[in-house]
Amino acid sequence: MKHPVIILAAALAVGGATVAAQHAAADAPAAAPQQASGAGIIHGHADIAGEGISGTAEFTESQQGTGKLVTITVTVKGLKPGMHGVHLHAVGKCTPDFAAAGGHFDPGPAGNMDPDANHPYHMGDLPQLAATGPTAAMRVATTRVTLSDGPLSLFDADGSAIVIHGNPDQGITGESKSGVSGGPRIACGVIEKK
Repeated sequence: MKHPVIILAAALAVGGATVAAQHAAADAPAAAPQQASGAGIIHGHADIAGEGISGTAEFTESQQGTGKLVTITVTVKGLKPGMHGVHLHAVGKCTPDFAAAGGHFDPGPAGNMDPDANHPYHMGDLPQLAATGPTAAMRVATTRVTLSDGPLSLFDADGSAIVIHGNPDQGITGESKSGVSGGPRIACGVIEKK
């Protein structure tokens, strides 16, 4: 009959230790959330220019969980009032004309860089830029591109550019050269590592 008493005493000792550990954990101060150390943050910059138009685009990539988040801040002067399509383009060139920037950034085996087709599914699609005064600005975040190495990097072999269009991007798929993605390219900036 001694065995049941020993087993009961051992169970009470383990249970008491568990309760004591739970109370100690509850009384301990809460752990502070982990702050980003800044390691792995990558920056990019583009000087945007067009006829009577000037501005900048700042790019910051940060780690978000297991993925990357790129924040883009665009500030432009000299745009006509209204909405303007803004896109990341596949080639890091703006000269001799803005057509040198190629189609929309859309890498991959199923990519389609035609500026008017496959909307709004290009990796380089961004929201509209609203010009309501002398300076137009927007800040957006995307997981569709990266600044770090990889298949979605804006810093691939031929680089990338940011292009502002004269008209709004209608956000629909249209015929090639139909202009549904924003029509004429009125400003461009080559994206460079900062």
